[in-house]
Amino acid sequence: MSITYLEAIREAQAKVLRDDERVFIYGQDVGGTFGGAFKATKGLAQEFPGRVLNTPISEDAMIGTAIGAAMHGMRPIVEMQFADFSSTALNQVLNNAGTQYWRTNVPVPITVRLPSGGTKGSGPFHSQSMESIYAHYPGLIVMTPATVEDAYMMLIDAVAIDDPVIYCEHKYLYYHLKAEKLPSESLPVGKARIAREGRDLTIVAYSAMVQEALAAANELAGEGFEIEVVDLRTVKPLDTDTVLGSVARTARFLCVGESFPWGGVTAEVIARVTSEGFHLLDAAPVRINAKDTPIPYHPNLWSAHRPTAQNILAKARKLLRE
Repeated sequence: MSITYLEAIREAQAKVLRDDERVFIYGQDVGGTFGGAFKATKGLAQEFPGRVLNTPISEDAMIGTAIGAAMHGMRPIVEMQFADFSSTALNQVLNNAGTQYWRTNVPVPITVRLPSGGTKGSGPFHSQSMESIYAHYPGLIVMTPATVEDAYMMLIDAVAIDDPVIYCEHKYLYYHLKAEKLPSESLPVGKARIAREGRDLTIVAYSAMVQEALAAANELAGEGFEIEVVDLRTVKPLDTDTVLGSVARTARFLCVGESFPWGGVTAEVIARVTSEGFHLLDAAPVRINAKDTPIPYHPNLWSAHRPTAQNILAKARKLLRE
């Protein structure tokens, strides 16, 4: 029996609620029988009465309440209906949660779940990837799970961390990704994973782009190329050592992200590789991002807006020839 990426998130929440009385879930429509916009909390309000709570439609108030509860010993999980909506709570997350420990020596162990990334027909207000914004600010941990196993274990790890955690779960993976079973252990938070070993080119990716990178790598294997795929897992902290170790083996480097290109995660990764590992490169590094436009509604336009395995293949083939 297989388990989906979405079910792994639900099971992780059930586990932390069961194991720690300080944990509660806070969000719009998460209580009762509805289970949130994507059913990530379905059934949890019945199993844990009084601990899966509906909120007003005010992201600012949701995060503010969670910060106050965390400062008094609780460990809230806040569900945003869509990552895009979290922008109305940026002050609470960045200026209050992110700085509180540095100002008062009081930790703020909140986990903010952001249903991130695009799906067909979601449009510009329900498809954005916000991880670059949150990673820019100190005091926060930003997770981007790309597998069912990480969706489960990293959420459990997030709740146990004393720092605020931004947990960017990808909506496209909810039902498109399955695993045979849930894991009992994982890599440490902040450690990248070699998702596929190779010798000819390193592709660094995170979140849903890991799956696109793996698809491209499998295609290139049929052409005689062995592509190494690195899954960042967290974009903050960023595991530069694993990335540089891979580039040292392959000497060519391609970085892929679904977010907008200007000042994003891919730019940071390439900056680190060129500043710390320029001598390792046999060709200039390349990056692929979504187009620098609002995200379109139309399914065909959306498919052309985000990076795909075909985009990665085209860039990789060109890089392999250099």
